[in-house]
Amino acid sequence: VQVVESGGGWVQPGGSLKLSCAASGLDLDDYAVGWFRQAPGKEREGVSCISRAIGTTYYANSVKGRFIISRDKAKNMVYLEMFDLKPEDTAVYHCGADSTPGSAYGCFTYDYWGQGTQVTVSP
Repeated sequence: VQVVESGGGWVQPGGSLKLSCAASGLDLDDYAVGWFRQAPGKEREGVSCISRAIGTTYYANSVKGRFIISRDKAKNMVYLEMFDLKPEDTAVYHCGADSTPGSAYGCFTYDYWGQGTQVTVSP
């Protein structure tokens, strides 16, 4: 099983990026999938989640209205579109897959996660 994130990079404030989460050896449709980020010196922060089955989406207050999470079932991918990026969004972004019973309602405990992709927002 492998989960791989991609799409990170450097962008100026106000810019946009689209992150991708690809999985091999598991069907992401059977999991709630979430994005979380880790910045140096800061605690890990849950950014967004799309639940299993119904696909309810959740966002941290810090990104609500700027980020969009989505699934492409045919490609076995989950995306995080990020708009109006701010310097405080700078972090390594990871995606995780959660198959616990609660995953029908959100992301709680990840069974699998990737190494992450760096997002840097600066002038």
